[in-house]
Amino acid sequence: MQNHSTSVPLPVGEEPAGRPIPEHPDVLLFTAEAALLLGLSPRTLEAFRLRGGGPPFIAVTPKAVRYRRRDLEDWITARLRVSTSDPGKDTTRDRGGERVT
Repeated sequence: MQNHSTSVPLPVGEEPAGRPIPEHPDVLLFTAEAALLLGLSPRTLEAFRLRGGGPPFIAVTPKAVRYRRRDLEDWITARLRVSTSDPGKDTTRDRGGERVT
């Protein structure tokens, strides 16, 4: 079980959805909140949703998208590297090296 008690510090007064960003790992966050936590723009998250490669998201309705804080933290952790030559874990290929679609 992973520890999700570490939260990303936010600039004072940053409330992109008009509320303090909830810290519970299973809370559903708006795109603007997720973007702020990740240090990305909301448009970047929208682009990730279209082409893939971004954090998992929940399509509540076709126009209402949310992100679980736990998924954002896991997505960040999966991208940790020790050097620029560290390829990390390639999640686009299976164990036999075949591309996963």
